[in-house]
Amino acid sequence: MVRVGLTTERLVQAGAELADEVGFDQVTVSALARRFDVKVASLYSHLKNSQDLKTGIALLALEELADRGAAALAGRAGKDALIALANVYRDYAAEHPGRYAAAQLRLTPEAAAASAGSRHSQMTRAILRGYDLTEPDQTHAVRLLGSVFHGYVSLELAGGFSHSAPDSQETWTRILDGLDALLRNWPAP
Repeated sequence: MVRVGLTTERLVQAGAELADEVGFDQVTVSALARRFDVKVASLYSHLKNSQDLKTGIALLALEELADRGAAALAGRAGKDALIALANVYRDYAAEHPGRYAAAQLRLTPEAAAASAGSRHSQMTRAILRGYDLTEPDQTHAVRLLGSVFHGYVSLELAGGFSHSAPDSQETWTRILDGLDALLRNWPAP
């Protein structure tokens, strides 16, 4: 019998909140059952297993990030768009560290195809159109931006920049200035 009020969407949302509180790696169906004060078996009407829950959280995080990115990019181009999208990733990671970690989960091909992941690539490519990059340079630049955004945010979340001056915001601003300059003067092969 399905417990009244429990839905897959509600469980995924609660799992995402739990991930932000305790870390994505600590999210399990058992932990979620404790949160709802129900037996683990009652959740299996909605979730196959912990991997299914984690995939749901990853899909939610990718969707939330894509929605925020699209809103931030509206009406922007060039450096303004670059900074806006970069700040969406950084702010989301600070606000939702567990969900941000979930967004990095390797998805099955089927789940990836159904995810908002392609929207992230499309947004990045839209920014790069303002820099007149053609293929394969555009793909190289997509990978560069993703690597820099994720690398910096991950190190910052882990406290990697909290031990010394200058402030991490100053470094972030300089990095984005540097990326803009690089994209405007992309080296020829």
